[in-house]
Amino acid sequence: MTTSAPAQATPPAAAPAPAPGEFDLSFLLDHAGYVLRTRMAAALAEIELTPRMHCVLVHALEEERTQAQLAEIGGMDKTTMVATVDALEQAGLAERRPSTTDRRARIIAVTKAGEKVAQQSRRIVDAVHAEALASLPAREQSLVLQALQRLVAGSLATPAEGPTSVRRSRERKS
Repeated sequence: MTTSAPAQATPPAAAPAPAPGEFDLSFLLDHAGYVLRTRMAAALAEIELTPRMHCVLVHALEEERTQAQLAEIGGMDKTTMVATVDALEQAGLAERRPSTTDRRARIIAVTKAGEKVAQQSRRIVDAVHAEALASLPAREQSLVLQALQRLVAGSLATPAEGPTSVRRSRERKS
């Protein structure tokens, strides 16, 4: 009786690289980002929050941060940040306070009510993200996220300087 060697699983062949011009990466990333932003805005609106308000709340909860630091994290200009913090204060979700480490600086502190809303908004954001990825098999979900992380940490980490400014369309993290 002869024994045969166990069958080895052959790895799937790598997909060939797309031909130049076959895909418009700018369009694909922009369209995906636009649709994701509209879904995020609609979902957060159900709890009377904007994506910018969500961004400020969750990042202000992480550690003591000034308005300028939060604006940088969220990719917001000064005017937009002031309006966002004003809205959070009016809703009773955050307040401006003196910094505990720099008496000249003021931080954005999240109130107890803001903490509860931030927890709720995180669940909403996670659900929107999960829904966006749900059409892909689990392995592809992971690959897409890993590839995007490598892009934004690598070749797409730093915006180019140009003669005209390009408006940044969304918060950096959620």
